[in-house]
Amino acid sequence: MSEQKKPEKVEKITAVKGMPDILPADAHLWEIFENTAQSILQSYGYQNIRTPIVEETRLFARAIGAVTDIVEKEMYSFEDSMNGDLLTLRPEGTAGVVRAVIEHNLVYEGPKRLWYKGQMFRHERPQRGRYRQFHQFGAEAVGFTGPDIDAELIMLCRRLWDDLGLENIRLELNSIGDAAERARHRVDLIAYLEKHEESLDAEAKRRLHTNPLRILDTKNPALQDIVNNAPKLLDYLGEESLAHFNGVKNLLDRNAVQFTVNPRLVRGIDYYNRTVFEWVTDELGAQGTVCAGGRYDPLVETFGGKPTPAVGFAMGIERLIELMKSAGDTAAPAQCDVYLVHQGEEAQLQAFILGERIRDAGLDVILHCATSAGTGSFKSQMKKADGSGASFAIIIGDDEVANNTASVKALRGEEGEQQQAVVPFEEVVDYLVHEITCDHDHDHTHHHH
Repeated sequence: MSEQKKPEKVEKITAVKGMPDILPADAHLWEIFENTAQSILQSYGYQNIRTPIVEETRLFARAIGAVTDIVEKEMYSFEDSMNGDLLTLRPEGTAGVVRAVIEHNLVYEGPKRLWYKGQMFRHERPQRGRYRQFHQFGAEAVGFTGPDIDAELIMLCRRLWDDLGLENIRLELNSIGDAAERARHRVDLIAYLEKHEESLDAEAKRRLHTNPLRILDTKNPALQDIVNNAPKLLDYLGEESLAHFNGVKNLLDRNAVQFTVNPRLVRGIDYYNRTVFEWVTDELGAQGTVCAGGRYDPLVETFGGKPTPAVGFAMGIERLIELMKSAGDTAAPAQCDVYLVHQGEEAQLQAFILGERIRDAGLDVILHCATSAGTGSFKSQMKKADGSGASFAIIIGDDEVANNTASVKALRGEEGEQQQAVVPFEEVVDYLVHEITCDHDHDHTHHHH
């Protein structure tokens, strides 16, 4: 007899680093977030747009700037092995939306309010609240020129934080004017910083002629005095830019939206102009920004479209889920309204029929199904019914089949008053619907109604 070979242990495959799974225990929070955001955007007249996850690499190089960290180091870019096309997994959402707006001539019949959600990809060192695959929710309003739409987007965010019960998120606001105003400021800023060059640290010296605005953002305490006395971009704004900024501030003031003007709030990307804003929190450690937005009037033209104004924001969903968790109520909702327990072949058939009828009435049902251990006793099935969070268990056994009835047991009453009723099979659905709609504590919101 030949010796039996021991089967080799199969190596387990794990998820790619920085690309986490979202398990059912957390998924309900994602659903709450997405449903809330979606309904708020709808209430302001924004429409959903879904663009591909993969775009041509040059789309992002043109949008974000070829010499930025994102394009040089963080993008997942590859060559299509079939035809040699250079492709990239999107690192952000705006570029794809703007491409689609131009390609399909969406603004032809008038301005558009759009929103998107989905996965983005950046090859960064994963850290808390930052992943290589992460999710963003964003809005873009294309074709609007005034300060009113900027204020609308900001107020829409405020409504979202309120509806999600998030309290410690504050608004920072700035205006970065237009390209000519920034250029004049930049000349004076470089001249000013050159006067203090011997006091600058290595990083500031490196940025002096490439991106001097970023020096104003430094965390180095030794440079704070120099930074505080530097020429301020706000002093360089022309009449139009200033009027636009004052318009935004006035609308926010009149609607009791609190904000701080932060003159150091800038953008690393060239296409932004005028209004820039960030919603920030201190609750997540160093990663403070939960939502960033601003105007990007020059972008559509950069992409080959007709000059079209635009403004938008994007928020990282992972960070907001963290905030929702720290704000409290994260208990998972009940898996179903009704759990169907059955024993015997005929009872199983009846349970299936009843399950479909209850679902027709708009309730959620889990029907007990067999596992490798068999169907399980009534007792073990009832344990599962209890664990499911259902309001009612329905029991069908030989007696019930013989009498054409079902036993309905309330699972959520006080101990001792969990009544059990024997209900004719044909009346079970009406009985349940009546019981569940009369139960005012029943807060299971349905997608069906």
